Amino acid sequence: MKKLLYFFELSILCLFISIPNLSHSQNDKPHFNFVVSIQEPASHEYNVDLEISNWQKDSIVLKMPQWMPGYYQIMNYGKTVNNISATGEDGSNIPIETINDHTWLVKPAKNQTFNVNYSIITNRQFVANSYVDSSHAYIIPANTFIYSENILKNAVSVKLNFTNDWDKIATGLTASKENDHEFIASDFDVLYDCPILIGKLEELPAFKVGGIEHRFIGYNIGSFDKELFMDNLAKIVKASVDVIGDIPFNQYTFIGIGPGRGGIEHLNNTTISFDGNQLKSPEAIIRMMNFIAHEYFHHYNVKRIRPYELGPFDYEFGNRTNLLWISEGLSVYYEYMIVRRAGLMNNATLLSHFEKNINAHENNPGKLHQSLQQASYNTWSDGPFGNSGNEPEKSISYYDKGPIIGLLLDFEIRNATSNEKSLDDVMKLLYWKYYKKEGRGFTEAEFQQVCEQMAGKSLGQFFEYIYTTKEIDYDTYLSYAGLSIQKKEMDTINPKFHYTINKIESPSALQLGILNSWLGN
Repeated sequence: MKKLLYFFELSILCLFISIPNLSHSQNDKPHFNFVVSIQEPASHEYNVDLEISNWQKDSIVLKMPQWMPGYYQIMNYGKTVNNISATGEDGSNIPIETINDHTWLVKPAKNQTFNVNYSIITNRQFVANSYVDSSHAYIIPANTFIYSENILKNAVSVKLNFTNDWDKIATGLTASKENDHEFIASDFDVLYDCPILIGKLEELPAFKVGGIEHRFIGYNIGSFDKELFMDNLAKIVKASVDVIGDIPFNQYTFIGIGPGRGGIEHLNNTTISFDGNQLKSPEAIIRMMNFIAHEYFHHYNVKRIRPYELGPFDYEFGNRTNLLWISEGLSVYYEYMIVRRAGLMNNATLLSHFEKNINAHENNPGKLHQSLQQASYNTWSDGPFGNSGNEPEKSISYYDKGPIIGLLLDFEIRNATSNEKSLDDVMKLLYWKYYKKEGRGFTEAEFQQVCEQMAGKSLGQFFEYIYTTKEIDYDTYLSYAGLSIQKKEMDTINPKFHYTINKIESPSALQLGILNSWLGN
């Protein structure tokens, strides 16, 4: 779904795309119209009023999502709901029954308009949580807007009311032509994909790549070399686009939500924790560019190149998949490669990133117990880094093993094809075949088939590194690019090792060619 991110000032700048308008002429469908009111932001609370019209049954089950796509953890958003009530057109109270902490049963009069009102309490500043204070509001739609399972494909409207001196709104929702604080989503999936940032925000000068405008807008972004930052960001975007060869939106916006940790990807924007005051050294700049490259590449890898299981979304119980190592782990791989290809890091720094992942994974006892496939599936219980479950010593992180497998798989394909094909070709085919042509996600078997198609041979032996806990043969795959691994024991009592990647002496022409093309030389 193409959506255009709008940035509104007091003198509103509106760009429109063709998303179906929410019209009351659609008399056969219920209408869901939300109003978010932020009257006392210092209280860390805001009010939500939902008007439901044309409901043709004598009861409705309403639910608050339990999680948000992009952050694969049950967030218990229903527990932030306070003082929920329902009223009829005449203002009379309608009974509302609490089924559990995120589900309510309402019994309105059939075919009559009624309202459901509640407040959202915010107490944690985090990229996957709503948060309001006296200076800004960050609204997570999945943490705000209740739904009914049989109306997820219906259009929905959102109106924002705030009475302070905030002057800007950033969101991926489409602007209403009638009201500059009212927005429309073609369905609830689009609604839940569009965070809303409100406050005194700062926008940096935009740039274009391939004729498409890219913006950076944020709250409390700090003091830093903003011209250099945007120049670097443009290089990151270009290097990312070069991987796939297509830009699937009309505009993209990076939304900085303030200092903190974490970022979450969306179809035409990303929300990122951002503190420009930290950008005081080359190392800090590279860390930030890695972070942003990761989130930007996600608009391809997971939002469009997606595992089959990630859609349609189950907002109550979540969507499990064996393939998050692709969505997240390969995005880590590409964040490194994109920053290198953009000319923002040297070869030694690139290799040091992979060394860090190798050291973390190889010194993790969980590597003997959990496969990469299992780590993907169990992230809901183990946490994204594999350290939040009941037995963290028996789990791994796909953020570590994922980029390692990406590196070795890239070398395997390059070697098998005499450097004619690479992992880039795999990602391109997944994008153009499954997203663009077939409009769906890919399965586990299809991913392996695409890799084998590019390599021109069976990769069953290689994929054992994904499906099992088989020990990784680093030297074989690194040697394809004229590299080797060195292992040095660091602790003999509690065995720990330090791994470094080195160039081999007298590489062959093919090895040298693979290394140079991989490095972008």
